[in-house]
Amino acid sequence: MLFDNLQGLLRVVVISVLAYGVLVVVLRVTGKRALAKLNAFDFVVTIALGSTLATVLLTQDVALAEGAMAFAMLALLQWLVSRFSISSTRFRDLIRSQPRLLLEEGRLLDGAMADERVTEPEVDSAIRNAGIGRREEVAAVVLETDGSMSVIKKADGPLTVLKHVRR
Repeated sequence: MLFDNLQGLLRVVVISVLAYGVLVVVLRVTGKRALAKLNAFDFVVTIALGSTLATVLLTQDVALAEGAMAFAMLALLQWLVSRFSISSTRFRDLIRSQPRLLLEEGRLLDGAMADERVTEPEVDSAIRNAGIGRREEVAAVVLETDGSMSVIKKADGPLTVLKHVRR
């Protein structure tokens, strides 16, 4: 069957426009971080916002006001977590992972790779994606808090960007 009735289709159209509008307002008020994937919590909020939107659109048991409140609560909770992370080192260490050095001066760090469950081919792939053909040309590969890998080419002088990276 293509649809149950015209009223159900009309509901989806009206609720889609309204819920989308509410979501846009919430995202504009909360700022860029609401859709950032800086860490696992940011990623979860992004997924939860999409899931909430789908639920509001397709589930008649969930009112638009309930969905709007869910959007607002997710944004508020993310804001609180980021605020507490800024003001409390202990809280930040509790909820956020640290970036991890996987390769240093062309040499794989086997212990770090095993701890982070990253394989040699995955590190090599990140190096290739950075346009580099040899590990020896790489100063560092860092597994970032969002799961991506940063590749830093060799340069003159110390690498000051590794100050907060766990070895």
